[in-house]
Amino acid sequence: QVQLVESGGGSVQAGGSLRLSCAASGYIAGYYTIQRDMGWFRQGPGGEREGAAAIQRDGSTTHADPVKGRFTISKDNTKNTLYLQMNSLKAEDTAMYYCAAGGPFIWLTAPLRGSQYDYWGQGTQVSVSS
Repeated sequence: QVQLVESGGGSVQAGGSLRLSCAASGYIAGYYTIQRDMGWFRQGPGGEREGAAAIQRDGSTTHADPVKGRFTISKDNTKNTLYLQMNSLKAEDTAMYYCAAGGPFIWLTAPLRGSQYDYWGQGTQVSVSS
């Protein structure tokens, strides 16, 4: 019923910026993101999926060490949309980026752990050249 659809990926040079979006479809506007903790995960070529950033229902955020100071997670509850602003991109940021959502009204204690999320998008590719 509800699908998470990422967009905004692409190819950029090191030092550039991208803004990823994750829209929840098939749900009443203004309710999906306010009911759930959400996050962005990434998986590089040959690597494991790792948490990049997460945002809780109350708006508090968590950013993984490799992206602190460069990436910013945010959301627009009225649009049921999650965002990831990525600045000062590095070649090591090259990965498939996935949007994830926890269960409704469930508080995640380890928001950068993928096993805590119930719903996932199809991913959007980010490629950074140096």
